[in-house]
Amino acid sequence: MFPELKIGEFIARVPIIQGGMGVGISMSGLAAATANEGGIGVISSVGLGLLEKLDRKSYRAENLVCLRKEIRRAKAMSDGVIGLNVMVAVSDYDDIVKAAIEEEIDILFLGAGLPLKMPGDISLEYLETIRTKIVPIVSSSRAANLIFHSWEKRFNHVPDGVVVEGPKAGGHLGFKAEQINDPQYALENIIPEVIKVIEPFKQRHGKDIPVIAAGGIYSGEDIYKFLEMGASGVQMGTRFVATDECDADIKFKEQFVNCKKEDIGIIKSPVGLPGRAIINKFLTDVTSGIKKPFNCPWKCLKTCNMQQSLYCIADALMKAKIGNLTDGFSFAGANAYRIKQIISVKELIESLRAEFEEAVLKLQGRKTALIVV
Repeated sequence: MFPELKIGEFIARVPIIQGGMGVGISMSGLAAATANEGGIGVISSVGLGLLEKLDRKSYRAENLVCLRKEIRRAKAMSDGVIGLNVMVAVSDYDDIVKAAIEEEIDILFLGAGLPLKMPGDISLEYLETIRTKIVPIVSSSRAANLIFHSWEKRFNHVPDGVVVEGPKAGGHLGFKAEQINDPQYALENIIPEVIKVIEPFKQRHGKDIPVIAAGGIYSGEDIYKFLEMGASGVQMGTRFVATDECDADIKFKEQFVNCKKEDIGIIKSPVGLPGRAIINKFLTDVTSGIKKPFNCPWKCLKTCNMQQSLYCIADALMKAKIGNLTDGFSFAGANAYRIKQIISVKELIESLRAEFEEAVLKLQGRKTALIVV
């Protein structure tokens, strides 16, 4: 049987976190469906204001309005564990974090940057009173150590868990281009390093700090492998795209069913990071230097150089979400090509559970054979 995943007082009966995917790929619909099946459902906070027909001057404020709506919708549809993925790199990071805490989101997953501190007016006293748990997303033991030391020094307090995302993930990657295919940086090597780094913090603060494996995890057998390595759970994004409940357009989902291994590649994002995506004509054009005209309503990402960018990544991702793949593209994990059909979240969880149990039985069989010999 799947073990439980505990993050603070929140308990998921399935050790799977559905990864936060923007723009608008994982919203309240997917998050609630995942939580109802026992996992942790995650809303992506990035660019929610882009999905509404708004006065272009009001995106920053509307992001927060839409965010609060999504959190409330998810909670209305599920009494399971609901999380929110927040990019540290977004310009309204402080506002999003504070709004999510006010809405009593269960777990905040903080990635795309190092959350070395919380918004300036959040104190230790405040952290101790809120119900929300804080879980940073890292790609190395060094990053985990830096975040936990910073929190310890600043708050005498540490985050409630850590997601370790390897180089097979979809979307922006926390690795240099030359590290992505280097076995030294494989998730299998990073997980034990992070577990070792986190152990002293667990001891000093007397709390369990689950380490969650992410990036390229596809099957129940993969889940079993990382749990055996010491991870408490896994985060999966790509597998949840090809589900009925995913909040993206059917054309977006069909890309994942129809793509081949050679269609998935690494791109250089306008925000200065490598990213993994399904290569289409839009990406081929910009890679060859063709500019896609855009108007920037506001600088949503701190690191974006809009004067030199060939396209607006937020706009391109939003258009793909609504099915316009001519003017946009989709991020995807390294194993996206293995997806063959669109199924329900319930069916996905059941298939992962069956594969997990099969992996357990295989190991037990090998152990029995060794004893007999």
